[in-house]
Amino acid sequence: MNSLPLDGIRVVAITNAWAGPYATQLLGDWGAEVIRIESIFRSTRYVARADESTLSRNRSQRIFSWPNMEPGERPFNRLARTNAHMRNKLAITLDMTKPEGIEIFHKLIKKSDVFIENNVPITMDKFGISWETLSQTNPALIMLRMPGYGLTGPYRDFRGLGSHMEAIAGHTLIRSYPDTEPGQQPDVFPADAAGGAAAVFATIMALMHRRKTGEGQLIEFATAENFMPLIGDFILDYTMNDRLWAQMGNTDRYMSPHNIYPCDGIDRWIAIACRNDKDWALLCNTMQRQDLIHDDRFNDSTNRYKNRDKLDTLITEWTKTKVDEKLMHELQAVGVPAGMLFDDQNSLEDPHLASRDFFQELTHAESGTHLYPGIQFKMQNTPNEIHRAPAMFGEHNEYVYKELLGYDDKEYARLEREGHIGNDFDPSVP
Repeated sequence: MNSLPLDGIRVVAITNAWAGPYATQLLGDWGAEVIRIESIFRSTRYVARADESTLSRNRSQRIFSWPNMEPGERPFNRLARTNAHMRNKLAITLDMTKPEGIEIFHKLIKKSDVFIENNVPITMDKFGISWETLSQTNPALIMLRMPGYGLTGPYRDFRGLGSHMEAIAGHTLIRSYPDTEPGQQPDVFPADAAGGAAAVFATIMALMHRRKTGEGQLIEFATAENFMPLIGDFILDYTMNDRLWAQMGNTDRYMSPHNIYPCDGIDRWIAIACRNDKDWALLCNTMQRQDLIHDDRFNDSTNRYKNRDKLDTLITEWTKTKVDEKLMHELQAVGVPAGMLFDDQNSLEDPHLASRDFFQELTHAESGTHLYPGIQFKMQNTPNEIHRAPAMFGEHNEYVYKELLGYDDKEYARLEREGHIGNDFDPSVP
């Protein structure tokens, strides 16, 4: 395989959920040796075993997505939710609740370039992990901390997921639908995705600074704060005009119509947007409703916005008998912005993505052979592909403990007995 930009960079990670794992996935994709630390006494893979007494088959099918809906003997290694981000990584186990576990951790930090964690700060406090302690072990270390709300302030130790960070930024209320409670909105996690990508950018900047100065440094990356600039125009509108935006759903502040409309079939939808009067006239012609072009309720953007509910009802009556893909091409052909809403099957079968070889086939020892989303961007002079299947639990213990840290077979066996090293969770983990 060709040399990648981050070859030679070693990253140690104690991450969970999505923001941290996504950041380390990106680093691993581009050549960094990412070592994820887990424990046999606590599952960060969502499930330790398929125990029917605590996890019904129906619920497990919905949430955990094993191949063929079968959890297998080691369900934590077959889980789509974890395997999606475990590619191009190494995985080891270590019990950091024990003093020797912390000692081993520091040995690994001494041989590494970057440490990334996205836990609530109090968790790291309990382990005695801080910039002050790690920089003594390795002054050149880049330490990236990704708590939801920062290392200081009243919210410091609030636990949360990307959906909570989105909510505290105000986006959940903005995107909620009219006439519904905000709590009825489904969870989405743009703060995690945005956080993971921006965290990689911050890490690379710190590595560039180290190359110039030799200095390591702490990066405090509050995921909620990273998300707020994504809705900066709404925030500025309030600071300038005292105007609050809420419950916009799929509508737009300027364009109307601008919504998602049902099509023929179960859960088939199309997005349609009209930027100006020209688009509106083209849509009316396609609908064979030329009478609406000069209707007083819809004859300019202001009137269309005021009467957008009635407008959406008229468009829905037209789209609900149409085939989404066919209608998309019909509208696009005349210049009306439109797009069918893809489900996973549509994406996998999409000829555009196929022509770009976006999806990549990988074989995993316990979950089998499947298509995975590929590398997120292409570099002209640096060809790249997924080079390692998702790491199984404890898969790389021998490499890290023996080759990297220098433990011999006798010491390795002792660490196994003492609960640091393993390939299965302890029976106490549900």
